[in-house]
Amino acid sequence: MSVSTPHRDLRLTKTVALVGLMGAGKTAVGRRLAQRLGVEFADADAEIEKAANATIAEIFAESGEAFFRDREREVIKRLLANPPHVLATGGGAFMDPSTRALLRERAVTIWLRADLDLMLARVMRRNNRPLLNDGDPRVILERLMAQRYPVYGEADIAVDSIDGPAEVTLERVWAALAPHLGVHAGVAP
Repeated sequence: MSVSTPHRDLRLTKTVALVGLMGAGKTAVGRRLAQRLGVEFADADAEIEKAANATIAEIFAESGEAFFRDREREVIKRLLANPPHVLATGGGAFMDPSTRALLRERAVTIWLRADLDLMLARVMRRNNRPLLNDGDPRVILERLMAQRYPVYGEADIAVDSIDGPAEVTLERVWAALAPHLGVHAGVAP
């Protein structure tokens, strides 16, 4: 694949926010999409860790999930006040009704959907997923899929994340997103 240069004539009017379960590829694809668009990239989880001076696992262990979700809501609200950019949200962010409403208002939302085996393979590479620490990760992911997929389905766009280089999924995202940005999908920027 060739490396694309940013589309110089394109001006985002809204942030592009990636939603979906852990392991769907939001950060990997988001970084590449931001580069293609010539805009900044923000990872909500990384911003939460920076603001708290603690890892997400530490926040969950010391203060609980409810505290984390409050911080997540605040950080996403702050990030959405920035100029349009690409934002990778945490897997649970879109489940919060107020965060979801804010994302609908200020962003084009893209649900990166992946099958269970692919997400499981990706998340098992690291041990920094607190929601997977209390049982069989496969069973937990299946439960999260059942709970969250109907809500993720409210995103503006849905794109299947596939096994392979992130650039392949990026091309799928670009083709789905381009009409929302006034760019012809077949023309790489």
